Amino acid sequence: MAAAWFNHLGPRETPYAESENGVRAISAGTSPADRIHPEVLQVMREVGIDLSSAQPQKLTLELARDADLLVTMGCGDKCPYVPGLKVEDWPLEDPKGQPIERVREIRDEIRRRVEDLQSKLAHST
Repeated sequence: MAAAWFNHLGPRETPYAESENGVRAISAGTSPADRIHPEVLQVMREVGIDLSSAQPQKLTLELARDADLLVTMGCGDKCPYVPGLKVEDWPLEDPKGQPIERVREIRDEIRRRVEDLQSKLAHST
C-alpha cells in the first residue's frame, strides 16, 4: 500500500528527483505472498487505486542496492543490509486477515506516513 500511495500521490520535488521521471516507489517484501490480499485490493480500490495487476516480489539485496531509501515495515534482521542506504522503519500491523475496518485504518495511516515522507523529502537539502 505504501508504494501505491507514494506513486499515486505523485512525486514531489525532492533531491532524489534527478531523473526526468522523478521518484518512484516499488513494493517488495521479505516473505511476499503469491498475490495481493483481497482486503487490501478492496480498500485501495475504495480510494481509486487499482492494485489488481500488482504482483508481490521478494526484497533482495540487489533490489535494495538500487534504492535511495528503504522503508521497512518491521522486517528487522530479514531486511537486506546495504551500507549507506537510508532506512526508515514503519512498524505497522499486517493487514492480512484483518477486519475491513482495521485494514482501512492501516491504509489511512500508511497514507499519512507517505505524505509525511514526501514532505520531508521535498524539504531536505
